Amino acid sequence: MIAGILSRFGKIGVIIGFIVGNILLAYVVNGNTVSIIYLKEIILASLGLLLVPKNVQINIEDFFDKNLYLPVSGSYNLENNTDTIYKLNTVSETINEMSRSYKEDKKEINIENSKENFIKEVEERIENRKDNILYDDLVENKNDIISDIYNILEQNGSVTKDDIIKLLENKNEYVLGYDDFDTNMKIEEDIKAIARLLNEIYKIGNINSIWKKKLNENKKVISNQLDGVSKAISSVAKSIKNEDINFEDEKKEIKLLCAQKEIEILDINIKRENTKRYIINLYKPSCKEDEKCKIEEIEKILSKVLRDNIILQREVCGRDAEQNLCKQIYMSKDKFSIQIGIAHDKKKNSSVSGDFSNQTRLDDGKYLVALSDGMGSGPEARKSSQIAVKMLTRMLSSGFDRDTSMELLNSSMYINSKEDMYATLDVAILDLYSGNMEFMKNGACPTFIKNKKQVNVVKSISLPAGILDKIDLVVYDKDLSDGDIIIMCTDGVLESHSEYENKEMWVKNILEEIETDNVQKIANILLEESIDNYYGNPKDDMTVIAIKVKKI
Repeated sequence: MIAGILSRFGKIGVIIGFIVGNILLAYVVNGNTVSIIYLKEIILASLGLLLVPKNVQINIEDFFDKNLYLPVSGSYNLENNTDTIYKLNTVSETINEMSRSYKEDKKEINIENSKENFIKEVEERIENRKDNILYDDLVENKNDIISDIYNILEQNGSVTKDDIIKLLENKNEYVLGYDDFDTNMKIEEDIKAIARLLNEIYKIGNINSIWKKKLNENKKVISNQLDGVSKAISSVAKSIKNEDINFEDEKKEIKLLCAQKEIEILDINIKRENTKRYIINLYKPSCKEDEKCKIEEIEKILSKVLRDNIILQREVCGRDAEQNLCKQIYMSKDKFSIQIGIAHDKKKNSSVSGDFSNQTRLDDGKYLVALSDGMGSGPEARKSSQIAVKMLTRMLSSGFDRDTSMELLNSSMYINSKEDMYATLDVAILDLYSGNMEFMKNGACPTFIKNKKQVNVVKSISLPAGILDKIDLVVYDKDLSDGDIIIMCTDGVLESHSEYENKEMWVKNILEEIETDNVQKIANILLEESIDNYYGNPKDDMTVIAIKVKKI
């Protein structure tokens, strides 16, 4: 604008206006006079302008495509959108209301309610049997006879003609026989008919009670699931709200330094975890085929501004996805590295192992190692353990916190699993930046931590996922040390040695004797020893995971 105003003074006026405008713009952007465009570039542009003859007409639009394009926006600015935060909180509140409605709708099923329903049903069903000899006794419920019949049904599962006659005699109510054969047969048939009716009512009522109880349990589980989803959405909204609050100056400086390196930045979001790890989401136009992404330059700029060693963690390339936007995720570099060795074998004569494991880096930079043992062996056990591990990984990667993820996983398996189809969960989450590790155990075998000759055992007593509607989660926390080797295994390994009453002791003893720190060799040795304990024929599925931690 200034160059245009001074253009009336000719080319010299344009050059002076451009220099002044550059200085003013630099001051507005970053509060100092560091030029956005370098002086040498201004001099070259000025010389080029002075050398262009006056009679040459240049139309700037001829250098560009005539098609107009809307600026890329929205997708990369989503995380800072106030409207998005409001909508997320609204969804969270709505789901929370649904959860409360399930809790309020729940009715406890107990013996007294079942007895009352039984008495009411008998009184209704007996109305069309007025010619039955026991009609008056049941309608009037003399001496609480129906309640006593219900107690017999609860104790024996059914009531017979003799039970009814004996009960009447105990209450001084006698059924008198007659000499007439037909009349006697009529009385006996009446009592049998009432016995059949009472058994039918009890059986149907029992089935209804079971279904109502199951329905209430499912409502409780669904309520817990909705609570978990509500918390997760609320947590995402909160993290978006708190993001970037303290990093406005850093963002300006990063954009400026990137502009100086001719790196166009559309948007940048900076977040710092409780562990002090930086997570930076950077959005830029998609690179052309012959163009470099300049990742190393961006890493240097981020490291300089944030005073930490920042590296690229993951990139979603717009060119590959046929979009005009690239998303790059940068993080503080890990201070520890890990090596993983895995050894496994399936039960003899089994088509497939029921064990399943997974190792992956989560979006927050932490490393997840999960091991699950499905009950039994074969395809169904494999399916159960696979679902458990994959579901947990997906939830943790989606921003669900640890406890919520485990509760949702347990409740889903509780509702959907078949009888005797459950799965243990053994989870290690390693923060390789802060040097900390969390163990989560749900019905899993002990974990062994070896450092040189010393071996520590981490164990818990809890049921596998899906058995109870409420998870019995045990969590441990440990600081990592250089040279730590973490060993996780399934019960096929642990239970293989029949001579040890305390099963983890034989594993501990072997680990203390092992000299090598090669994790694959450690896993192989432990698996081979377990198979030898079964005389070379594994009686159960076996999996060993060894993780070595090394300080960088």
